[in-house]
Formats: sequence, C-alpha cells, structure tokens
Amino acid sequence: MNTDVFISYSNKDKNAADAVCSIMEQNGIRCWIAPRDITPGLPFAEAIIDGIKGSKVFILIYSSNSNNSSQVIKEVDRAVHHKLAIIPLRLEDVPMTKQLEYYVSDVHWMDALTPPLEAHIEKLCKGVKILLKMDSPGNENIRSAFATGNGNDAERKFRKRKIALRNVMIAAAVIVLAVAGYWIHSSVKKQSKVRWAREIAIPHIITMTKENDVWRNLVPPYRLAVEVEKILGEDTVLMPLFRECARYIDIITDPPGASVYIKEYTRPDTAWEFLGVTPLDSFRVPIGIFRWKFEKEGYDTLLAAASTWDVGGDPDGISGHNIFRKLDRIDSLPEGMVRVPATETKSGKLNDFFIGRYEVTNREFKQFLDAGGYGDRKYWKHEFRKDDKVISWEDGIKILIDQTGRPGPSTWTGGDYLVGQGDFPVSGVSWDEAAAYAEWKGMSLPTTAHWNVARGSMTPMIQWPQLGGFAIFAPFANFGTKGPVAVGALGGVTAYGSFDMPGNVREWCWNETKEGRVIRGGSYEDNTYEFGYERQAPSLDRSPRNGFRLAYYPDTTNVSQSIFGPRALYFAIDFILEKPVTDEVFRIYKEQFAYDRGELHPVIEKREQNPDGWIYERISFDAAYGKERMLAHLFLPEGKEPPFQTVIYFPGSSSTWLPSSEGIEDYYEFTMFLSFLVRNGRAVMYPVYKGTFERGTPETMTLLNSDTQAMSYAFTEITVQEVKDFSRSIDYLQTRSDIDGQKLAYMGMSWGGSMGAIIPAIEERIGASVLIAGGLTGLGRPEVNDLNYVGRVRVPTLMLNGKYDALLNSELSQCPMLELLGTPHEHKKHLLYETDHIPPRNEYIRETLAWLDKYLGTVR
Repeated sequence: MNTDVFISYSNKDKNAADAVCSIMEQNGIRCWIAPRDITPGLPFAEAIIDGIKGSKVFILIYSSNSNNSSQVIKEVDRAVHHKLAIIPLRLEDVPMTKQLEYYVSDVHWMDALTPPLEAHIEKLCKGVKILLKMDSPGNENIRSAFATGNGNDAERKFRKRKIALRNVMIAAAVIVLAVAGYWIHSSVKKQSKVRWAREIAIPHIITMTKENDVWRNLVPPYRLAVEVEKILGEDTVLMPLFRECARYIDIITDPPGASVYIKEYTRPDTAWEFLGVTPLDSFRVPIGIFRWKFEKEGYDTLLAAASTWDVGGDPDGISGHNIFRKLDRIDSLPEGMVRVPATETKSGKLNDFFIGRYEVTNREFKQFLDAGGYGDRKYWKHEFRKDDKVISWEDGIKILIDQTGRPGPSTWTGGDYLVGQGDFPVSGVSWDEAAAYAEWKGMSLPTTAHWNVARGSMTPMIQWPQLGGFAIFAPFANFGTKGPVAVGALGGVTAYGSFDMPGNVREWCWNETKEGRVIRGGSYEDNTYEFGYERQAPSLDRSPRNGFRLAYYPDTTNVSQSIFGPRALYFAIDFILEKPVTDEVFRIYKEQFAYDRGELHPVIEKREQNPDGWIYERISFDAAYGKERMLAHLFLPEGKEPPFQTVIYFPGSSSTWLPSSEGIEDYYEFTMFLSFLVRNGRAVMYPVYKGTFERGTPETMTLLNSDTQAMSYAFTEITVQEVKDFSRSIDYLQTRSDIDGQKLAYMGMSWGGSMGAIIPAIEERIGASVLIAGGLTGLGRPEVNDLNYVGRVRVPTLMLNGKYDALLNSELSQCPMLELLGTPHEHKKHLLYETDHIPPRNEYIRETLAWLDKYLGTVR
C-alpha cells in the first residue's frame, strides 16, 4: 500500500508518534505507522521495508529514546537507501549518537521542544504537504518546503514553475471555477476526514482500549476520541467508546472560582491543560492518574496527584472519582505546609491537618542549630533512651554531634552541611533531634496515621494498586541510589501536595514502638516497597538515611488519643526460614479436601453465541459439600475443533464483594486476563467459588478480606470449600466430550495467584499453572497456610509479577514463593516487570500462551 509518510519512533514515544499520525491524517496526509499498519501474518521486518518503500517522506520522532533505538537506526538506514525525504521532529534537545548522525546530520530538522506539541505537528503538516507536491520530494527540497512563513515562499516559487499564466480574458471564468473548486475541495476534505475518523481512528481507539494494560493509561485513546468527536459529533459508534476511556466527575474547590489544570502524572514536563473554573459538574475526563493544579488569586497554589477513577459503582467496577480540594489563603497557611482533609481511618477519625510540603532541609535545620537549639533544654521535651535505658539530658546531648565533634547531624562537619546541599533533606538526625526542631517551630512530628493518610493511603490510586499503585510514583522517587537529592527535585508529588514521601530519606514519626519510634517512607538506599511499610528504629539512631518532615494539628477535638500512642508493628514473615509441616502431617491436612465424587446433576442454564468469537454457557451443578449448588461460566472457542484444552480460573479478591457474576464476560478480569485465551483456541472455565459473587455474603466478604480473620476456623472452612469447588469444576469438565480432560491448566490472578500455592498441591489433574500477581501470604491456620503447601506443588508454574507490588512485594513474597515451589527448577519461571500489582497485558498474554503451548501443546 502506497502512503505519503512513514513514521519512525521508539515505543517509549508512542504517544507523540500517535499524535503526529492522527493530525497528519486529519490533514489528508496518508501515514504508515507500526504496529497499526502491519498486515497480520506478515513478518515484522518485511512489513517495515514495505512501509518505507511505499512512502515518500520519512518522519523521525527524535528523542533520547529513538537516539538509542537499534530498530529506529535500521529504519533510518532503509529510508536513506530508498531516497526518502527524512524529517526529524525533535522532542528533546539531546546530542545525536554517531550512528544516527551518519545518516541525518545534514538534513533539515524541525524542533518541537516547547509545548504544545500539536502546534508543531500542524507546521510539520504544512511543510510535508508542500514537499509532497514537488516532483522529487527529496532531502534537497526540505529546506525550501519548510522556509520562513510556513513554506509560503517555497510554495510560491513552486507554483510559478508548475502553473501556467492565466489568460486575463477568461478571468471571470477562472473565478467561477475557483469557487466551484473550493467547494469541491472542501467537500472532499471533509469526506476525507470522516473516512479517516471511521476507518482509521475509531478502530485504533478500540484497539488501544482493548490492549490497555491498566486503567491509568487510557489518555491516548481518549485524546484520539476527542479529535474524532470534532469531526463526527455525537456519533452513535463513537460515543460508547468514551465509556471505555473516560468518566464524568465533579471537580470542586472550597471556595469556588479556582482555575483547574491537569497533566498526565508520568509526563511532568508537558504543558498544563486548562480544564475550567470550579465548580465543574459532571465534567468528562480521561481515565488516568494526573497531576492537578488549582489556582485562585489570594490563595496558595495547590498541587496534587489524583486519579479520575475509583472502584465500584459502575457495571464494569470502575466509577468516576470526584475531586475536592480546600484552598487556603496565602496569609493563613502554615509556612511550607499543605492541607490534608479530615478522614476516617482504621485507627479512628482524623480532622483536617497540615503536613510539610517538603522534608526539612539542611538550610532550615541550620537555623535551629544557629539559634542555640542544641543548648536550650526547653525544646527537648522527651527523655533520652539508650539501650532501652533512660539517660540524662546532659549525656544524651553529648551523643548528638557531627563528624568533627560539634553539635549537629551526624552527616555534617564543623557544625555545617556540605557546600551545595542546603536544599537537601537534613539527614543523620535522631528522633530526639527531629522532635526538638518541631518544638522550636511550634509544630509536631506526624503520627504514623497522619503520615499514612498524607501519602494518599485512602485514595484509589494507593488503595487499588492493581489499577495504578506505586508504579506510577516510582520513577519520581529516590530509591536504590547512593544518596539524597534536593527536596522536590524529582517531582514526586503525592495526593495532597507533599513531595518525596517515597524515598530520599526515611521520615521520623511521633509514635513509640517496642524498639524506639516509627520511621516511614524508605530512603535512597531502600527498596520501593518501603513506601507502604511502617518501620522502627531506636530513637537515638542517627543513620544518614534518617530525616523528617513536620506536621501541624489545628484541631484535635474528637481525635482518639490512641492515634498518638504506641504502635505494635507488623513484621513480615521470612518464608525461607519457616519450616513447613512434615509429610505425615501434610497427608492429614490433604484429607480435609477429599470428598465423595457423587452425581453432578449439571444444568446448562444459558447458552449463547458471542460476536467476539466464543460460545458462552452458564452452568450449575452440585457442590462437593452441604447439598449446595455451584455456578460456573464456560467459554468455548468458536471455529476451533474440539476437544478443547481448558484453563480454570481463580479470581482476585474483588470477586468477594461484587454481588453477582451476571454479565461476567464484561467484567474486567475476563476481558483483561481471560478473553485472549478463548480467542487463541482454548476453553476457559470461571467457577463461582464459595464466598464470591452470588455465593458471597457480608460475613464471607469480611472473612476473606481481613487478615485478623485468617486464623479463624471459619476461614479454614471456606478455604477448603473453595479448593473443593475447583476440583468439582474439573469433575464436570471431564464429563464433556468437547473438553480434553487431560489438558487442563490452573490460572490465578492476585488472590487466585496466591491460591496457586495451595490448589495445585491438592489437585493432581492439572498440567500447567500460570500465576499473575501472586505470592505467599502466610495467612491462615497451619491446615490452610500456603507455607505448608507450596513445597508440595509439582506442576510447571509460571509467575508474572510487578516489581513495585505493594500487596505482595517481590523480595518478601514473590521470590520466596518461586524458591519454595516444589516444581523442578527447569519447569518454573518468574518474570518481573516495571509495574505495581499487575504486569503489562501484552507481556502476560505472550508469556501465558507460550507456557500453555509448551506444557499442554499448541492449539489446533
């Protein structure tokens, strides 16, 4: 297929490349872009060569990413070989690699270094149009096409060469023809845009939403949908697509009248987008996680991070998340602080409070030292404790010296910080020094509960890591480095406007513990999961990793004093050191899952053909206990020859609080984790386990979602019932002639991923196991504790996890599970991705299909 333009880009710049493609095609310029235009079944390299050979102009999306992309280099080489006009669109001002410089050092560049990107693309379109009109749109003509005035001079010269002089005697006729031609051109251009919208843009929107890894990344299809809306209006095909990538939310401030701006959280260097002035009622926004800015004259500018989605409410489980922020007058806001709104926590109610926008810096702490703070006893309100014994104030203050023996943090020398580090967080301070500084400022250290709320623990983006979670913040946090950086330098703003709460330095909190005081957030040396954990350290610990920020409580009325009291901290289990039960005891445990395999009395309650390529059946049959009936949803691939390999699924914990599995094919777990299996020719069974969907109650929801309930006998009983439900599902499948009962696989996600340490140890009729976002939990009495089962698993097991998982972190849960699995080493595999709870969709699709092909055989 011949096109006008070939777009070359690094996958990391896909948003920019898509924008170039979209705007060019709206302007009638035909584009070739991967992967959209790769013909199914055609080898990738062959498709790229055909795309380049069929184009006239080669647009290079130039950035640090493409600069180092071997694939981009290959495409540029082929473009030079086939004599295409090469136009680099420069997104970043970075020096070119020598390899790329060899090809494009003498071509005309176009800069797009300043926002908005769209304006630069429009200029690019004008120049490309002129270039395409030329007889030979080669590199030698690019400069004239992009000459001053958006190419008008070059276009004028070109027209002089190509258009004969009009006869003055037929001027009137020319005018008539020009008017008619303009009308025809406008009509054709409009039709071209409509055709682009329907034939290219809308299918691309559908593809992007279906291939979306997590809901936080639905901005690209939304942006494209908005462009299509400008052309088609409220089109009956387009409008339902907004349902897939947008939500309507209320954006409110107190007081009203604030200007609201947003930008994608992961793109802090882009321009702010103005949304409007509050209140904004039922305002359409893309599904994602954003940086927000609220401005009102006389009030402090408020920066924040917030998602536009929440969990629950809508049919697909994802609702809009309304945004509310209270603004503070500049003259009333405590210096250097941001407001955190009142909320209810597990520890009790918190009223509105203020917390430091940044960690306390070296420069600020030096003021305390210079004011004689170390020598003024009135600021030191608490007893010094060393080796669990109280020591005198005089002995305690002697410990608090720098590297030269002078008063000050342990990282300082000569009573001062290092040159150039005034804006770095003060580090090397004990809890006592932090508390004394807070007293000097008339403030406090935050309690662990206040600190936790300020980091956003009650917001959807932290509460639901499978939809965003810490992976969104990780690139803007100082973890795993050699030292702290200046406060705010990385741009890691959290829910209410505080920076650097994850990483940089650990931050002292108010509460006492058994070993000292709570310290939170992790430091530059730590792993990212420390952002979510409470840790403790002796109050006189002066590690270089220790710092702090301040809090201020204007009103503590009706706030439980337990929030300010001692904390009993949770300590993670070291699964490697734990000893599982003996084989003799395990045989006894295994017996609890046995049952009499009586009649199933199955009923196919519903059977229908789905246009997406499968046959759906809703089935009920007898459970293995209590004369109950259980449900299962079966999806059979259409157009494939039975008997089918079958994957039996165990869901995430959200299934425990959803009231019904009706319409399960629209539930996100099916669309994200299972539909690709059916399209690739395997059957999928989705049992409704005890305690999930229709078979759940408020009591079972609490039971299955509370760690404190895990040691109950009721938790043991329901876990045994769930395992029996899985086995009973296999009993049913093996009665059907269209199912290959010898080629069955287990697949679990999140909760189901963790159950992959138990079910495959009991059920011997499965030939492969795929665990997405799973790990060891250590929950439950010994008879259902995964530690006692994981070593008895023998089935080939694939584990797919996020590196920044805040629920089942990689070091403490995932890696021990892999190591302890009884599966032979060569038949187990663990892949970690740069995400939070859920790995990238395209990755787990590719790896899952390869794993099932390997251990169950390829699908016919």
